[in-house]
Amino acid sequence: MAKIAIIGAGSWGTALAHAIASIGHDVRLWAHESDVVALIRDRRENSVFLPGISLPENITPTNDLRFALEQAECVLTVMPSHVCHSLYEEMLPHLTPDMPLVSATKGIDTERHMRMSQIIHGIVEKKFTPRIVVLSGPSFAREVAIGDPTAIVAASEYEDAAQWVQTKFSGKKLRLYTSDDVIGVEIGGAVKNVIAIAAGVIEGLGLGYNPMAALITRGLAETARLAAALGARRETLAGLAGMGDLVLTCTGALSRNRSVGVELGKGRRLTEILASMREVAEGVKTAYATVELARKLGVEMPIAEQVRRILSDEIPPHDAIRELMDRSLKNE
Repeated sequence: MAKIAIIGAGSWGTALAHAIASIGHDVRLWAHESDVVALIRDRRENSVFLPGISLPENITPTNDLRFALEQAECVLTVMPSHVCHSLYEEMLPHLTPDMPLVSATKGIDTERHMRMSQIIHGIVEKKFTPRIVVLSGPSFAREVAIGDPTAIVAASEYEDAAQWVQTKFSGKKLRLYTSDDVIGVEIGGAVKNVIAIAAGVIEGLGLGYNPMAALITRGLAETARLAAALGARRETLAGLAGMGDLVLTCTGALSRNRSVGVELGKGRRLTEILASMREVAEGVKTAYATVELARKLGVEMPIAEQVRRILSDEIPPHDAIRELMDRSLKNE
């Protein structure tokens, strides 16, 4: 059994800790919040982010990064995208070349317009060349934690690292596939959150199945265009980290990003919506980064652009949909 450090104890980090510990691995789970550490230590439950799930005894919660990373054979990071840079800077003294660095964060850095693996590589290469693995795919945290069968992707330029993660993390309820298309897997995981906000807007406006099907399909086309412009393979976006995650996040009631869109469609202000949430809806920040990145690359992403405008309170949801429908006609 392996010693795994998991950095980030939100719902997804806690669910992954539960799944990995249930296989038998020794997990040290780092949380920024002291109340979360106390709850897991004393009650064996993260009632803040994943209530109702009993956590195995071989999960050790901590607020101490050094302790979390000490003797770890693998580091799995599940922090919000906007703190990835600063947290890896803090972790760097405790990282070693033999540790696969696994990123399960689905977002794009808003300041640098970079994918998480790029952020990680830029920091860690100051000390050594990191073997980075990206973890993504259709996976609601609660369903993973309760043991619903789930399939995700481990992508890396280093085949041995991807296979190590696949072997160690796969169990009876969690199945991992490998890929070498890091860009495609990361872009699929990030941009689907933006499209999910649009899906929620459709729901909040009380519209039907036709616009939802069109949105998911055209949203996938936008995502694939951006990914291809960055060097990804389009076929990756037809897999688990692309279409699979997009469909789940656009249609599932457990999606935080979809929930933000639903409330926007009902007329609530974004500040009010976010103030009522403890966890991060990655699609909000990623919408801005996605649009800026697409503009730099000359990639057309009309749905993402309208999501950004809705989030910025530049346009009401009804008008955003009308503008999408009124665009010039073209081939599919």
